[in-house]
Amino acid sequence: MALIDLDKMLEKIKSTQWALADFDWDAPGVDRITPEQWPKLKEFMADLMWIEHVGARGFAAMAKKAPTDTLRQIYRYFHAEEQRHANAEMALMKRWGMLEGDDIPEPNVNLRLVIEWLDRYADEMPYYVLGTVIPMLEVALDGALCKFLLDTVDDPLCHDVFKRINDDESRHLGVGFTVMEMQGHSASYIKAVQMMGPLIDPRLMLGILSYLPLLNKMRDNIVALGLPEEKLYDAMKKFERIGGRTEDGRRNPWYQIISRHGRIMVNRNNRFYHAPVDALVRVTGKIPTAMLPKVPSWVKELTYQPTA
Repeated sequence: MALIDLDKMLEKIKSTQWALADFDWDAPGVDRITPEQWPKLKEFMADLMWIEHVGARGFAAMAKKAPTDTLRQIYRYFHAEEQRHANAEMALMKRWGMLEGDDIPEPNVNLRLVIEWLDRYADEMPYYVLGTVIPMLEVALDGALCKFLLDTVDDPLCHDVFKRINDDESRHLGVGFTVMEMQGHSASYIKAVQMMGPLIDPRLMLGILSYLPLLNKMRDNIVALGLPEEKLYDAMKKFERIGGRTEDGRRNPWYQIISRHGRIMVNRNNRFYHAPVDALVRVTGKIPTAMLPKVPSWVKELTYQPTA
C-alpha cells in the first residue's frame, strides 16, 4: 500500500478545519440522555476529554521533533484539533448538564499522573516512540471509545459533533501509520537496536509506570459502561493490521512492542500481566489528592465556549 502524500494531506487538513461555533448547542435532543445513562456518561465524557488533551500534548512534542517542515505543520494542526475535540466534548457535557458554571472536569488520578509525565518529559522522548504510541491510542479512541459513544447516545447533535471528530481522527491515523512505515523503511539491525535504546531510559520507565495503570483503568471503566470486550479486541487488531500492512511497518520495532502490548492489555485472562498492573491501579488510587501534581497551566485552554 502506498504511503500517504503528506503535502496533499496538509492541504486537506487546512481545508477541513471546523469550529465549535459551527454547531447549534441548543438544538433538540438533550432529553434523549436517560437518567440511567447520565452518571456513567458523565465520567466517560470527562475521561474522553482528558485523553484528547493527552493526545494534544503528544502532538505538540512531535511537532518539535518531526523530520520535515510538512510533518511539523501537520502536527501543529493535530495539536489544535485534539484541543478542539476536548472542547467539543466539554460543550456536550455542558449541554447535558454535567458541568457546574465554568468548572472543568477533574482528571482521574491515573490521567493526572500521565499528564504530569507528559508535561515534564514528552519533549525529550524520541520521535519514533511517540510516533508509534499515539497511533495506538488513536485507534483505541476512534475504533472503540467514540464508536461506542455513538452506539449508546441518541442525541443527534452528539452524532454531528463526532462526525467531525472522527473525520479528524481518520487523518491522524493515516499520517500516524504512514510515519510508522517511514520509520521502519530500510531498518537495519543496528538501527533497530538504537530505536530500542529508550527502553532503558528512566524517564520512559516512569512514563510506562503511569501509562499502564491508566490503560487498565480505562479498559475496565468502558467495559463496565457496556462496551463489549470484542470491540477492544477489534481495535487492537486494527492497529496490528494497518500498522503491519507492509514490510516497512512490520520492521518498526516499536510497532512490534506496542501491538503485542495492546493484545495483552485487552485480554483480562492474562493474569501475569494484569495482576501487577491492577496492583498499580490500586496503589495510585490511594494517593491523597493533596499529594497529586497540579494540573499544568496549558489545560486553561480548555473551554466549552463555542468560539473555536
